[in-house]
Parts: sequence; C-alpha cells; structure tokens
Amino acid sequence: MTAFRIPTAPAETEFTEKRSRFIGHVWPLETEEKARANIEEMKKRYHDARHNCWCYAVREGNAVRYSDDGEPQGTAGQPMLGVFQKEGVEDFCCVVTRYFGGILLGAGGLVRAYTRAAKDTLDAAGISEVRRWTECSVTCPYHLFERVKLACADTGIPGDVAYGTEVTVHVLLPEEGEADFIARITELTAGGCVPKVCGTTLRPVPLQK
Repeated sequence: MTAFRIPTAPAETEFTEKRSRFIGHVWPLETEEKARANIEEMKKRYHDARHNCWCYAVREGNAVRYSDDGEPQGTAGQPMLGVFQKEGVEDFCCVVTRYFGGILLGAGGLVRAYTRAAKDTLDAAGISEVRRWTECSVTCPYHLFERVKLACADTGIPGDVAYGTEVTVHVLLPEEGEADFIARITELTAGGCVPKVCGTTLRPVPLQK
C-alpha cells in the first residue's frame, strides 16, 4: 500500500498578533463527517469570536475543503491548507479561531498569521506515517548489542528491548526494507544473528524531527 501522513495527535496552540488572538486546533480523523463535527464544535465553543476559519483533507472520498469564514478571500483557509499539503499530511481537520483585537493586519498579515497558526498547531501535534510495517526481532549476545541497536535505528523504528541471557531487540521495518535489514544484520554479526520476522502491521509511526 502507499504510505501516507497524518497528525500524530490532537493539538491546540495560541498566540497574539497585534492584539488579535489566534487559537489553533488540529485533529487526526478519517471521515468528512467527523471533520464537520469538529468545525461545528469550535464554532459553538468560540461563538463570540470574529472568525473560525478551517480546512480539512480526508482520504475517504478525496474530500478537500477550506473556509475563510468572513476573512478576505484567500487569506485564511487556503494558506492553512497549504501548511498541511506542504508536509504531505492527510486525514486531518484544522480550525483557527480569531478574536479581533481592533488592529487591521492587512491581507499579507492575515496570511502570515493563519499560516503560523496552522504550522504551530501541526508542529505541536507531530506527524506520523501510516504504512504497512514488518515486525522483526533480533536476538544477540551483549557484545553485539550496540551494533544491532544501531542497525535497527538506521533502517527502521526501534521498539522494545528484552534483557536475558542474551538481548532481544524488536524493530519495525518498511516492507520493502526487510531483505536489506536481514542482510545487514547477518553481515554485522558474521552470521551469528538472524532476524526473525514476527508478522506485519498497519499502523502510524511518529516521524523523528
């Protein structure tokens, strides 16, 4: 399957620009119905705000929508959406609420503010890659542990480590990386350790910054 990216977790951020208060929210989700529900929830929560601008992109039905919610056209929803598109993030909804502070920001200032709000919120949420992974384990003697651990970190996502008479390291590998990983471990340990394939799993894994 083709890998795709999503926000790792819901997040909320806030900053003030020339007395205007910008509150950003983002959620990972899988349906347009859920995106609409989150937008309505924010409109009710911040019913006294001047604007509740939003955007979302849902893989199901290839739904991509955005709204400036009364801000000048092109200054809010689309710049917000662009932040997520630049990072390749899908299956999300983002709402940025603005409490007007009495000072006009101008079109350029609005674009910068809404872009910042979306980026701050995505940074707070983190990004995960959803793909099919191969689950492997490698059992090795202690004197080879550091080599094996480094190989796991270089080629996949290291997992739990079990300590006993020997050390067992668990790792998630991209499906296409299984053969190269086995060959690398075999070479590093001179054939003393052979990775064991435990199965496959479809799951999101946070990307390292």
